[in-house]
Amino acid sequence: MQTTWTGPARSAPGPGPAPGKPLLAIEGLHIAVGGKPLIEGVSLTIAAGEMLGLVGESGCGKSVTALSIMRLIPEPPMRVTGGAIRLGGEDLLAFSERQLEDVRGNAIGMIFQEPMTSLNPVFSIGDQIEEAVLLHRSVGRAAARQRAVELLTRVGIPAPEAALSRYPHELSGGQRQRVMIAIALACEPRLLIADEPTTALDVTVQAQILDLIDDLRRETGMAVLLITHDLGVVSQYCDRVAVMYGGRVVEEAPAAELFAHPRHRYTEALLRTIPAANPPGTVLPAIGGTVPPPGQRPPGCAYHPRCHAMIDVCQDQVPLLEGDAHRAACWNPA
Repeated sequence: MQTTWTGPARSAPGPGPAPGKPLLAIEGLHIAVGGKPLIEGVSLTIAAGEMLGLVGESGCGKSVTALSIMRLIPEPPMRVTGGAIRLGGEDLLAFSERQLEDVRGNAIGMIFQEPMTSLNPVFSIGDQIEEAVLLHRSVGRAAARQRAVELLTRVGIPAPEAALSRYPHELSGGQRQRVMIAIALACEPRLLIADEPTTALDVTVQAQILDLIDDLRRETGMAVLLITHDLGVVSQYCDRVAVMYGGRVVEEAPAAELFAHPRHRYTEALLRTIPAANPPGTVLPAIGGTVPPPGQRPPGCAYHPRCHAMIDVCQDQVPLLEGDAHRAACWNPA
């Protein structure tokens, strides 16, 4: 971020990635809830400066995967049963709670879905931004306050000095989301996780928030994991896309390649629901059925009960995620 702030870190959040290595690497992640598989063998990578879009219907496992990176899933009832989550080569699953405190908000920032429930209603905006700075940087209160002003200015909050004393309920939805971005970026993280960052915002504000995240990504070189239902947003902002279904990644490819040549039948069905892909005035096609919950996933490909192109092997054998730059797990690809 282009500011004059140079507050030193209280503790190093770990080394950066080796040349040619991803900043974040999720390797064969398995998570269970109540003994039932929730996330099954998810593997993803994100390079520094890259934006990866993670898409799929509600219940596919996107948010749980994101929260597991920060080690914020409720344990119990959830439990990580296998895999690794490496940031700069270090496995976060092996970190102590004290080590994780140095990572959260420092090496990794997160924007949650609903800022009104994420911001503390009894503390001012300034106090909440300053807290993030004081927790991870060896600076005094005055420097933290100056940093808060810089951040509010950068995210487009008018009269930032006056805004420091305001409370979350005094701000609009778009302003609260901007404050959440300011808090997430307070310590210049190497990875930003944005979980549905424009939910419940009007279209104009959505575009402003996404442009802001993209600008900051390009300026600072941070990696971004963008979780969204909006495929139009993914096509405009993301470098690569991973599609999840039933707790698994079923397709992953560069964004332009995935939109032009989807391979998994679920991805193909999702793309058909984009308004721009249909003639004006037509009823958008829907995907029949619902995502099966944990413990009720069918054998074989979890999508096969909803798939118009299902063949016999889909019913009893789980397809592997195969390919190089474009990977798909489908027995009868598009």
